[in-house]
Amino acid sequence: MAKASQIKSRRKLVQPVFHLQTKEEDDSQLTKGMMKVVRRTGQLNLSGRGMATVPKSIFTMYNMNENEGFVEYDLSKSPDDAWWSYKPLNYLDLSSNAFQELPDDIKMFEDITVFNLQDNSLINLPSGIGNLKKLSKLYLNRNKISILPDEFYALTELHILNLSHNELAEISEKIGDLIMLQQLDMSNNNLTNLPPGLGYLVRLTDVNLSHNQLTELPPDIVNLRALIKLDVNYNNLKNLPPRMGEMRKLETLYAQHNDIEDLPNFEGCEHIQELYFGNNFIKTVPLEFCEDAVNLKILDLRDNKIEELPKEIAMLQHVIRLDLTNNELSSLPNTLGLLPHLQNLQIEGNIIKHIRQDIVKGGTSRILKYLRDKLNEEELALSPVATKPLPADVSLFPNKYVMKNSRSLNLTMKDLTNIPDSVFDDAVTAEVNIVDLCKNKLASVPTGLEKLASNIMELNISMNKITELPNFVCTFNKLQYLDLAKNTLQDLPEELGSLKLLRELVISNNR
Repeated sequence: MAKASQIKSRRKLVQPVFHLQTKEEDDSQLTKGMMKVVRRTGQLNLSGRGMATVPKSIFTMYNMNENEGFVEYDLSKSPDDAWWSYKPLNYLDLSSNAFQELPDDIKMFEDITVFNLQDNSLINLPSGIGNLKKLSKLYLNRNKISILPDEFYALTELHILNLSHNELAEISEKIGDLIMLQQLDMSNNNLTNLPPGLGYLVRLTDVNLSHNQLTELPPDIVNLRALIKLDVNYNNLKNLPPRMGEMRKLETLYAQHNDIEDLPNFEGCEHIQELYFGNNFIKTVPLEFCEDAVNLKILDLRDNKIEELPKEIAMLQHVIRLDLTNNELSSLPNTLGLLPHLQNLQIEGNIIKHIRQDIVKGGTSRILKYLRDKLNEEELALSPVATKPLPADVSLFPNKYVMKNSRSLNLTMKDLTNIPDSVFDDAVTAEVNIVDLCKNKLASVPTGLEKLASNIMELNISMNKITELPNFVCTFNKLQYLDLAKNTLQDLPEELGSLKLLRELVISNNR
């Protein structure tokens, strides 16, 4: 009985892990010591303190402290907290609290450049937010904001704006006034359409509109010529703007889980490298798509309605991963075997009739070998190096017009022992930045390659018989990828370490 009584008394002492703080408790979060640090550094972090209201002292911390009274300074010394050494507040972090609203007095902090309000319970924003003219980064993600005040669009110095995970149903066309924006995240809201003003934000490089209810994108979105990444996953889009190719710098497009029926036109979009169109209603891969997306590396078309691939798929010479899972394919074109870099081919969920199951289960390399062995002369002619008639003496090599279209020189699997300098002269004219010489019989790196020193970004000379890497390769200052695998190299020049942009070096299977 005594034991039960002790347990009961202990239970009375247990305090709840979380309780809503009183206003007095919120005010106590900003101590005098913290205020001194703020005045000295201009930065204040009150993240994760369970506050429901902003401490009132935040608005008076730069005023004379009445409790301190008159302070006599020795001007021959430098006091730690002298008013003439104060730095204005430029960084404020109020994230991960329980704010439902902000006081309009926030407008007094005109020097703030970074403001973090993510992970609160904000329903709206005060009109005073528009007074923070120097704001460069604003994080409002994971709140309950349903509408933005007109004054919000006066924040014309914003570079980064995160509005994700809110309850926004619409955005004013005044968003076009935020002309300095570079990154915009409006994912996980309730947006059904976007205003035309979005096309004025020509400095945007990264836009995330995923997990909304968009049925279309504004036509002027193609004016975002600096855009590198666009995410429109999980919407209700039936199509994309027809002139997507005008986004000249676009590298990655996520458009999975929509209602898209046709692949858009990517003509002119030379930098596109990754396309994700899984879980849509696409039925065909048009010839024009294969001609326009020649630099593509990843193509995700899983869970669509594709019945047939065109033989011109061979034009996607840089594709590394091709996902065709769960479509309606009954066959594969033999020309898939012409893709020299394809490492991952996914075809599960299709009924491929003309390829034995043991070959399919053998994986990508075995499937490609099977298709390659079935190639006829007409199909071999679809290789990009043979798309245009060339003189007999250079029939092995692409001309400058072919190279200019893809910005690449691709001479894989040609059994070459040397390459004429004239080929590299044409490559210079075509402004080639990708060179692939793998799977040949080269005993040395062609000297003509040095002519591309100022342009080359990717170089693949794997699977040859190269014994030495010449020093001129170390002058390729833009080089980001270098594949030397499966040669007979014994060492590498020390100067190779001076290539500051080199991100990947492959040297496996050498000596």
